[in-house]
Amino acid sequence: QVQLVESGGGLVQAGGALRLSCAASGTIVSINTMGWYRQAPGKQRELVARTISDGRTNYADSVKGRFSISRDNAKNTAYLQMNSLKPEDTAVYYCNAEVVALYTGSYWGQGTQVTVSS
Repeated sequence: QVQLVESGGGLVQAGGALRLSCAASGTIVSINTMGWYRQAPGKQRELVARTISDGRTNYADSVKGRFSISRDNAKNTAYLQMNSLKPEDTAVYYCNAEVVALYTGSYWGQGTQVTVSS
């Protein structure tokens, strides 16, 4: 019913930057929260950043001051600007959205790989 598609991942050197995009499609009434999570090998999936429709944002302590989340409500799209990347940021990044739709609930994208070389 609802699909989230991430893009923008890749390989970058430490100190570099990437911008991830997450586009939601389907029969959507509204989207409440959109967020980014990541999972590194051997680690639990963790919240990176999230934004609510009113503009409020939350960030993991490890990315504060380096990452910035934003959204375009007209396009049902969220972005994650990732600056000053560190090798520790290497992970698969997943988009998540709390969506009001025919099947209301929490939806996940397929993930996009971010690799930061030292």
